[in-house]
Amino acid sequence: MKISVIIPTFNREDLLKRSVSSVLNQTHAELELIIVDDGSTDNSRQVAKDFLSDSRVRYVYQENSGVSSARNLGVSVSSFEWVSFLDSDDEWLENKLQKQVELHTKKPDLLFIHTEENWIRNGKKVNKPKQYKKHGGYIFSKCLSLCAIAPSAVLMHKSLFNEMYGFSTDYTVCEDFELWLKVTSKYEVGLVDEPLVNKYGGHEDQLSTKFFAMDLYRVRALFHILNIRNLSLEEQTQVKEVALKKCDILLKGYEKHSNFKDYDEVKSLQFRLRS
Repeated sequence: MKISVIIPTFNREDLLKRSVSSVLNQTHAELELIIVDDGSTDNSRQVAKDFLSDSRVRYVYQENSGVSSARNLGVSVSSFEWVSFLDSDDEWLENKLQKQVELHTKKPDLLFIHTEENWIRNGKKVNKPKQYKKHGGYIFSKCLSLCAIAPSAVLMHKSLFNEMYGFSTDYTVCEDFELWLKVTSKYEVGLVDEPLVNKYGGHEDQLSTKFFAMDLYRVRALFHILNIRNLSLEEQTQVKEVALKKCDILLKGYEKHSNFKDYDEVKSLQFRLRS
């Protein structure tokens, strides 16, 4: 199995070397690595170019357009039928791809395989909350409340990525949540139940620390999936229950913080979900 690995990066010169090295050190060597520089203004270009002596590495630059656009660009120029993603602030254990390939060999119908992950905060491994335990199978219902799949843990067939139209550039954050809803509402997901990704947190440029009321994007995604999928009555009920709960929390938060920028949109979504 030949795999195209996509690393999107923006001003991560201090972290990029770690992520790139973790890809090139994989025990599964049949890969190409595409580093997509999303308009960095630091020394990321030079850090990336230091790896170009490895024939498996390619460097692509675009004007700053966001992580969804960067990932989509990487896939569009990729050479192989399988694609995998790694955020530039994370790293893989050396047998990450090998374990996923082995699972696909056992279950060749799987088009999407993810893994467990380690959480590292401020240099120390921390225990994940129980709700973030990863699952395999038909896991749509487990993907409604939170992002149940980490982008850095994913291996998927390019045909599936294209069927889903990739990551939506309409989502500044939670773009992965939206894509996983589309995938899991139709397909079985494979899981390698081992932590094969080190997911780092606690640094200032994480998108999750920059945006107020991220659940707004999740409500938009939940509403969208109701409109594009022929869900069962039970699934529709589950989606609406989760979305309405998030609407209630959002509206109370807007009122508490006197931040009414998206208040009317959430009220409208709430009304339409109840209709």
